[in-house]
Amino acid sequence: MDHDNSPTSSGMPPVDPVAAVTHADPYPYYASLRDGPPLAWNETLRLWVASRAEVVEQVLQAHAALRVRPVAEPVPRAIVGSPAGEVFGHLVRMNDGAAHEAHRPALQRALAGLDLNAVRDAALQVALRVPAQQALSDTLFSMPVRSVAHLLGFADEALPQVDRWTRDFVACLSPLSTQEQLQGASAAAGELMTRFEALVADAPPREGTLLAGVLAESAAPSRSLLANLVGLLSQTCDATAGLLGNSLIAVMREPPLRTAARTRDGLQAIVEETARHDPSVHSTRRFVAQPITVAGTALAAGDAVLVLLASANRDPWFNPDPDRFTLVRARRRMLGFGHGMHACPGQALACTLAAASLDALLGRAPDLDAQRQRGWHYRPSVAARMPVFH
Repeated sequence: MDHDNSPTSSGMPPVDPVAAVTHADPYPYYASLRDGPPLAWNETLRLWVASRAEVVEQVLQAHAALRVRPVAEPVPRAIVGSPAGEVFGHLVRMNDGAAHEAHRPALQRALAGLDLNAVRDAALQVALRVPAQQALSDTLFSMPVRSVAHLLGFADEALPQVDRWTRDFVACLSPLSTQEQLQGASAAAGELMTRFEALVADAPPREGTLLAGVLAESAAPSRSLLANLVGLLSQTCDATAGLLGNSLIAVMREPPLRTAARTRDGLQAIVEETARHDPSVHSTRRFVAQPITVAGTALAAGDAVLVLLASANRDPWFNPDPDRFTLVRARRRMLGFGHGMHACPGQALACTLAAASLDALLGRAPDLDAQRQRGWHYRPSVAARMPVFH
């Protein structure tokens, strides 16, 4: 096991599926869960746990009965009535039904229309401009977030500030945030909405930007649409930062990957296998809105299901020889970007940004073996796996 100063480095298994997210090696524990019931009740967490790939797929496809937010709490109570709450309430990924469909098609078409080769070239240049003296763990966030901000049309001189606001805003997405962080998140949400309003008012947006693509696919730039542009930044902040950091760990752990990392295709393959093997998002939740039976288990309205995406990725039924890090797989399957109606339309963009950022990081010629010896732990989180390097 890699050197790790966190409490999880003792070799003890995680105490529960939520603690597994930040454990040094949660995968043997996930395997033990898959050997248990298709849906297991966890008395401590007071929710059902889905760990097998086929059951995870069933849960994620049951859109009518299983919602992304509790019916009685569409916006977390801690941010209701604040600018952060307004943004959260509009996010496509945090809504179901009509609210989910309002902007998802436009975002999906705009993302699908991106020239990923051009995106990668631009993202590499943005990543290279992130100051080398910045702490590595902060750089994991800055490189992809600034790249998305650039893609959305922000001027180069604005990228550091957009980066800071985005880092502040994502605090409201975690139940672990302090009151001070929540206040900072609301201030940041207000600033980001104001800046997007200004970008939209400057007609036309820069050609080739994601903003131009979204506006071309939308009837009108409503505040709801602008909130979802903030959402693109916030998703990049945690999910892509974690993917970048875990990809860097893969290169540290597997020296043969360093040869593959010298080519564009090799970097892309490393990131895509990392997204399966050690993803940045380990779990999500679904809330039962109406009674449903899943995998032979009756779920009642008001129940919650913890969906272990990372466990599903390592299910042998889903991916043969799942514990092996394999750059070329005949059919790589993963659920870390979701499945069904709530599958993330930005999967290709996230992997492209992570590959470009990994290229920039490795281009700085870090001593990977020394960093591996210094080790890392994982940022406190209930769902995201984001390394903090020592």
